[in-house]
Amino acid sequence: MGITASMVAELRDKTGAGMMDCKKALTEAGGNMEEAVDLLRKKGLSAAAKKSGRVAAEGLIAAAGEGASGVLVEVNAETDFVAKNDAFQKFTAAVAEVVLREAPADVEALKALAFPGTDRSVGEELTHQIATIGENMNIRRFVRFEATPGVVASYVHGGGKIGTLVELKTEQDQSEDVRSLAKQLAMHVAAANPQYLVRDEVPADVLDRERDIMATKAKESGKPDNIIPKIVEGQLNKFYGDICLTEQAYVIDPDQKVEQVVKALAKQLGVDVKLTRFARFQLGEGLEKKADDFAAEVAALTK
Repeated sequence: MGITASMVAELRDKTGAGMMDCKKALTEAGGNMEEAVDLLRKKGLSAAAKKSGRVAAEGLIAAAGEGASGVLVEVNAETDFVAKNDAFQKFTAAVAEVVLREAPADVEALKALAFPGTDRSVGEELTHQIATIGENMNIRRFVRFEATPGVVASYVHGGGKIGTLVELKTEQDQSEDVRSLAKQLAMHVAAANPQYLVRDEVPADVLDRERDIMATKAKESGKPDNIIPKIVEGQLNKFYGDICLTEQAYVIDPDQKVEQVVKALAKQLGVDVKLTRFARFQLGEGLEKKADDFAAEVAALTK
């Protein structure tokens, strides 16, 4: 399989590795992008875990709700300029309110609902906004939490670049301490970018992949075969601490894990307080931007 300039550019964007290293990895992997990422990580050349959520499109993330329910909505546009447009911001905020109020099953169901203050549906209003603003727009996704009983808190960072929701289940849903912790945890999720709530949620194939990478790196560094399994298990615990919300160091007090902070509040209040779920949207993650001049920069490497 021929290695193209766009493939080299994509791998470099995913991993942060050098262009020649990316080309070599793609060649060795026969053009398979995931295998090339693993090869670079095994060589210590990749920052894939930290780069995997890079922004790839423009628009806004909006939040709505408080108390027992909350939502996040992502609406995309072509340029950051449109994201600063007052009409676009009002449209995104109104969509979030519709999701909060009506709890649609998915985006298509959302588009069929009435848009506030008009005789149009949400989908028809989207079309109207596209015609008015002059850029392609898309309601990409939403998430809605409702805790009964409990508290849902949201946080939007960077003017709509990152949005989070956190749910705490507890009978003390009117407690200011619970509401404050939920808000602080929503801010933590924005900063720490957990991938899972607890380690039991991490898929087996993800763990197998990490074990393979860790074992390969330990072996290539000269570690004896008989201690490699212990090294891998130790590194896996650190891996869990990086990607699982309950095991992350709490950003406000790094000496404590998130789980310890929640348990401390439960003990203080004398009731159960459980961190049950979270969501984190980063604007444009997983979407491709239009190809730019970077492809021309690496074109010579693929000939």
